[in-house]
Amino acid sequence: MTWASSIVTFAGFVLLIHSGYSAHEHSAITSALKAHALGTHPIARALPIDIRLETILATLLICLGFVFGSEKLHPIRWQVWAGKIEREGRAGYIDGSGQVDRDFRGSPFSLLETRPGFVDIRRQRHEFAVWARDKNVE
Repeated sequence: MTWASSIVTFAGFVLLIHSGYSAHEHSAITSALKAHALGTHPIARALPIDIRLETILATLLICLGFVFGSEKLHPIRWQVWAGKIEREGRAGYIDGSGQVDRDFRGSPFSLLETRPGFVDIRRQRHEFAVWARDKNVE
């Protein structure tokens, strides 16, 4: 996380804690007034609009801080991602601290390049027929 996104996230958490405390205080005051009221004064039970707005603003600030502080997203299409690895190698996956990204696993094509080829049944059948014919001739 960069320092700007950390500050935005921290400010959002402070606002969220303050709005939670304000909501608790409003609830305590409302219940105390209800207990002491003689029934002549109507008591507003709804949460005031400023506490609601503060909660919404705090949530948006926290989300904004997390989004701005997140890492660069990887391509969605596998071909684009694999092509980037083939072109750039480890140098394309160095993060801000100079370390290689922990998700880097090398070339995605290395498994395809090292696997054995497909079995050619017709060629093997022909080789076996030639071998069997040569064995029967002798």
